Order: sequence, then C-alpha cells, then structure tokens
Amino acid sequence: MTLEDLRILVAACEAGNLSSLARELRRTQSSISQHIARLESELGVKLLERHARGVTPTAAGKALKDSALEGLDAIEFGLRRVRTMKHGDTQTLTITTGGTTVRHFMQGAVVRFKRAHPTVNLRFLPANSTRRCFEILRLSQADLGFVTTGDPVRGINERTVASQRLFLLVAKSDPLAKHKRLLLKDIEGIRYLGLSGSTTHHGAIEQAALERGVQLKPEVVFDDFDTARIFVELDLGQAIVPAVHAYNFAKSGAVKAILIADLPPISIGWAFRRWQHLPAVAHEFVELMGQDCRKMQGIPGFELA
Repeated sequence: MTLEDLRILVAACEAGNLSSLARELRRTQSSISQHIARLESELGVKLLERHARGVTPTAAGKALKDSALEGLDAIEFGLRRVRTMKHGDTQTLTITTGGTTVRHFMQGAVVRFKRAHPTVNLRFLPANSTRRCFEILRLSQADLGFVTTGDPVRGINERTVASQRLFLLVAKSDPLAKHKRLLLKDIEGIRYLGLSGSTTHHGAIEQAALERGVQLKPEVVFDDFDTARIFVELDLGQAIVPAVHAYNFAKSGAVKAILIADLPPISIGWAFRRWQHLPAVAHEFVELMGQDCRKMQGIPGFELA
C-alpha cells in the first residue's frame, strides 16, 4: 500500500468514473485500476463497485476513503511546513475562482495581503464555473475556491459568505430602464445575453424561469459578467447579473440595474478540502475578504450569511 494508491482511491470515489479520472490525471484507465486492485488485494475486501455509469465505493471503500482523505490532507500540510522550514521555500497560496471575482471582490484583500506577506506567492487559477473550481480543488491544485455555494460535491466543503439578488442590466436608453423592479414575466422576449450553460448562475436562472413558464433564450452567450456589461453598453441586449456586479456596473452611468424580484438569491462563499489543514495564510486571506464583504452590506441586494 502506497500513498499514491490511497490518493487514487480518494480521487476515484469522488470522481465516480475511472475513465474520466484517468483523463483528468493524464493516465491510462488500466493504471488507475491497478492502484485500486493493489489495495483490494492487500486488504482482502472490495473497495469499489463497478456499474455501467461508473463506480461507487463499498462500505469498506468509503471508510478507507474518508480516513485516507483526512490523512493525506494532513500529510500535505505537514510537507509544506517542512519544505518551508528546511529549504526556505517561498510559500504559495492558490485560489481558484471566476474570472471577474478578483476585480469585484478581492482587490482590497489582495493589496493588504501582499503588504503583510510580501514573500508569499499569491496565485489565482481562473475557472468559468463552480464545477470547474471543484475539480481543481479535488485534484489539490488550489487551496481555496471562491464559488457559488449550495450544491456541494463529494470531498469538497463550503462556507457561505453572503447571498446576492439578481438584477437585469440594461442600457440607459432601454425602455426597461424606467422600471425600479421587474418580475421574470416582464422580461420574456428580451434580447437576452445569457451565461454559459456550465455555470451555476445559468442553472438557477433557467430553473426559476421554467417554474414560472417564462422562456429566456439567449441571443449571445458569455462566460463572465464583465463581458456582459460591454454588450449591454453597446445596446446589444440585456443581461442578468448579481448584486455586486450590478452595483459596480451601474456606477459607470452607461447602464442601469433593475432588481428581478422573483429570482431567488445566489449564495457565494469559500470551497475547500479540509478547513483545519489550510495554511495559516489561507485563513488570513479569508479574514481579509470577510472584512471587505462586511463593507459591502450597503450594496442593494447583497446580504451577509
């Protein structure tokens, strides 16, 4: 039994599919299976049940996976500390999040963090969906993810920070700009600029529209809200954006943000593997972000958890 055997078992249990895991790790499926087979042979029990759509852990597999995950995270945390102590390695804090999150939520925290920790490398991995952030965290390529919360996956934990209402972003010349609030039925038939289907925001908007019998068919699809703002300013259509983005965009004077009253709020916050195994600098960055979020409480539609 090796640490790599345990890492593969944990990843297989969380992925639920050996072929997709092999692609993620850039290995062959047979090499993944060999790690599982070695563990099963040594322990004398079956760890994974194979099905047409993938794999699920047996009771023994789940027990070993849970213990292995706790141990592997602790070992990784310890190795980081030893490398820093012995070799003076530069510490790195890696955060995965959406492409516009740094601009709208993290600018102040980044500046204060770098002033306090000039030798720590702060690295951001952009991801165009919460699902992709989870994949990056699950493969231990990042310490933290700032994501849309509420739909956790195996092996990932969440801490919700705040919730945001959703607003319709329109050009100042748009006839809808005269409204102070709207319902979904009021915007059926707009020139909808829609988010990519892989995003949690898209799923929430689509589900709410279906429940109310409203069709929102996007004429243009984009991956980030900053791009949506550009299209709205060019009067190419209207977009649905969360509260903080809406507030920041409206400050330009070129667009107006109108609350969509019957769209449920979207929760945002931190995703991670094990809170207690995060490095101290990760906890410090989370606290700095918390300070900035508390200052945002005056933004319409933004509410701390």
